[in-house]
Amino acid sequence: MPPSVGWSAPPAGASRFKPDEGTAVRLGAHMSIAGRIGLALSRGAAVGCETVQIFTQNNNRWVGKRLEPDAVREFQALRRATHIDPVFAHNCYLVNLASADAAIRRRSVDAMVQEVERCAELELPFVILHPGAHGGDGESTGIRRIVQGLRTIIRLTAGSGVGLVLENTAGQGTSLGHRLEHLRDILAGVDRPERLGVCLDTSHLFAAGYDLRDAESYGTTMAAFERTVGFEFLRALHLNDSKRELGSRVDRHAHIGRGALGVAAFRLLLNDPRLRALPGVIETEKTEDGDADRMNLDVLRRLRGRGARPRRG
Repeated sequence: MPPSVGWSAPPAGASRFKPDEGTAVRLGAHMSIAGRIGLALSRGAAVGCETVQIFTQNNNRWVGKRLEPDAVREFQALRRATHIDPVFAHNCYLVNLASADAAIRRRSVDAMVQEVERCAELELPFVILHPGAHGGDGESTGIRRIVQGLRTIIRLTAGSGVGLVLENTAGQGTSLGHRLEHLRDILAGVDRPERLGVCLDTSHLFAAGYDLRDAESYGTTMAAFERTVGFEFLRALHLNDSKRELGSRVDRHAHIGRGALGVAAFRLLLNDPRLRALPGVIETEKTEDGDADRMNLDVLRRLRGRGARPRRG
């Protein structure tokens, strides 16, 4: 059964993209908002994006600048003109809901509330966030803190339909989310599952020890995801190759087909009927002229609609 990528209570005027069973994975990239937030859409259109991920603020600051009304209007006009949809956000890198430091946890909640408010203003359906790192206090303690933080964020943004989408991680240091069971336990612990979702990053999956390189291993990994988390929670894909080997626990993205993961994994993923209509964005190294993004998206487009379907594990 294909995944549901909609939200039960989307914000007014949220993403106009309405998936159906016949549409393929929509391909795009994370694009810079430097200059003006609307320029992310112009840049995306220039490299052939069908979907775009953005930061809504400087990704290394706790507090973002207020969105000016003119900038919001330009953003919406460019979204209509470029037909890029959905457009969604990634939160700032400072947020850590699992932190051993209570002050950082409080700032993280505040930052996420502001992020949800900016997403609502821009009419974005969801924001992707990393679960967090426990800093040596243990996985169970970290997961409990993440659940508490998400509950607070949802309570403080109760009038919003903006989704909070948890990204799986590579497992560097004490980061959580590298095991599917971490994602399962976080989702199960929050009172409002309709506000939650999951984004799968292919490079992170591979670095965490989940193989995708052939039909058998891909089927095994996706069966584990279906059994542990469920495709009904899957909202987006990060399509990245990996510079490091299987199970390295190191987060290093490579261009599509030029890393340890290889082309076959992406062919299997892009032809998996359970992933139809999901947005899939690359987060690979860029060049100023955009040619690196064009190259990676072209590789993915050639793979989309080709190759054998994956085995069910």
